Amino acid sequence: MSWMISLDMIAPLARGAAVLGTGGGGDPYIGSLLAEQALREHGPVTAISLEEVPDDALALTVSMMGAPTVMVEKLPSLDELVAPVRALEKHLGRKMTHVACAEVGGVNSTIPIAAAAVLGLPLIDADGMGRAFPELQMLLPTLYGITASPLAISDEKGNTAVLETADNLWTERIARVACVEMGCSVMVAGFAMDGVQARASMVPGSLGHCLSIGTGIEEARAAKIDPVATVLDLVGGLEIFAGKVVDVERGTTKGFARGSARIENTDAMLRLSFQNEHLIAQSNDRVLATTPDLIMVLDHESGEPITTESLRYGQRVRVLSAPSDPRWHSPEALAMVGPGYFGYDMPSHRFDGVPEPVS
Repeated sequence: MSWMISLDMIAPLARGAAVLGTGGGGDPYIGSLLAEQALREHGPVTAISLEEVPDDALALTVSMMGAPTVMVEKLPSLDELVAPVRALEKHLGRKMTHVACAEVGGVNSTIPIAAAAVLGLPLIDADGMGRAFPELQMLLPTLYGITASPLAISDEKGNTAVLETADNLWTERIARVACVEMGCSVMVAGFAMDGVQARASMVPGSLGHCLSIGTGIEEARAAKIDPVATVLDLVGGLEIFAGKVVDVERGTTKGFARGSARIENTDAMLRLSFQNEHLIAQSNDRVLATTPDLIMVLDHESGEPITTESLRYGQRVRVLSAPSDPRWHSPEALAMVGPGYFGYDMPSHRFDGVPEPVS
């Protein structure tokens, strides 16, 4: 069923997206600014379910690629959102009919809203991950044989390129090099899909889920009840740690924000390892959660999601884990997004609420 995304929905939707974004996906405030500007200038956006997408549709994902830490200081314009779409339409010889979200996470849930408003197109209430991941090929559509290329990439200086690549990993590799040269933060459009492919490969209801989470946090605070408990109910998760951030190591390398954070309480220490998104949560000799399941950091009292670029010494936080889309636990998916892909010598810990020892 279709629904309208109006101006007053942007803040809670972005907040919910930042929760599901597992620390990545870009600053939700930046994404909100873009979406709000687009809605003020062009009016509300129609969000439609996967079932409503015609079989002969041409849906493209529109997103930001690069280090979230850079985008905070290099706010894109609405013209930048449209540039890769127009380049890809010219390359394909066909007009885009629907906007799709590559991931739910901070800015990459609201950039498609802004793009849909500017382009006057419907937005599909779905995404390619059900969370956020750092690399371009890490979408469920990749598992269904849907190619990222041709992929269009644009920057704020007016540079635009269209890539034709051998596979989605090569799309990531080549686009990442271009992204670094273009300032470590660019807009991309790709993953052309028809309605049949979108229904098979995407995670349904993602934007509505984000809105429910963000609204739930707001309502819990207004009612003076625990907003973190509300989030846990909505995501089916578990609180795995609570404490104070005592150390953060972070750097922007090869187009990613990489690093780790240490959180302590009176009894234990938790180390979070991230590459744009949180990948591993480990306490002493125990692995509490790993990619591809969700690791989320929220403010201890307000329930506000904290992204990896905004983690700071002294913050009192609560760390949650929740299950990912079950398709991420297939052998093919784990080879693409499991701990081993990111260089961690440990098996994936599938969320079941029970920590596992490091093997």
